[in-house]
Amino acid sequence: MQIEELGIEGVWIARSPVHQDERGFFREWFKSDEIESVLGRTFAVKQANISSSKKGVLRGIHFSQAPGGQGKWVTCISGSIWDVVVDIRPASPTYMKWIGIELKGEKGDALFISEGLGHAFIALEDNTNIAYLLTSPYSPADEFEIHPLDPDLAIAWPIANLPLSTKDAAAPSFKELSESGKF
Repeated sequence: MQIEELGIEGVWIARSPVHQDERGFFREWFKSDEIESVLGRTFAVKQANISSSKKGVLRGIHFSQAPGGQGKWVTCISGSIWDVVVDIRPASPTYMKWIGIELKGEKGDALFISEGLGHAFIALEDNTNIAYLLTSPYSPADEFEIHPLDPDLAIAWPIANLPLSTKDAAAPSFKELSESGKF
């Protein structure tokens, strides 16, 4: 597994080999010993989630204010996504910056997203399936969202006319959340 940091501190891409033959493929997408060795921290899994999306479905921007925060280890099992991470840490040099990276089911990539960052993705294909591990369990009282089409963030989503969930469509702007003290 190769792990390299991306353009925001605390966001890493992990590339694992994919072993393919006529039967399909096999890959290791999470190895705690390697993660701890490279990142210098443990990733204690408290919850595992799977989502399935049709092409053009946008999920996020979500973040957790759970005690201790919530780190994520995300991989695409099938289909493809454009994954976005937004820095919502006011003291960070990359505050309000975002990065986007494509994850494909047939590749061996996973994304590590540290605590204190916002996360979203858009499905680029029908039948796109994502698996992700979390360092804290879902807690409705600690979960928040930023409107994914916020013009102050100016995220360059690769698909237009995005259908949003009721929750994401009603989400406040980055500025509103910042002024309310949510981050």
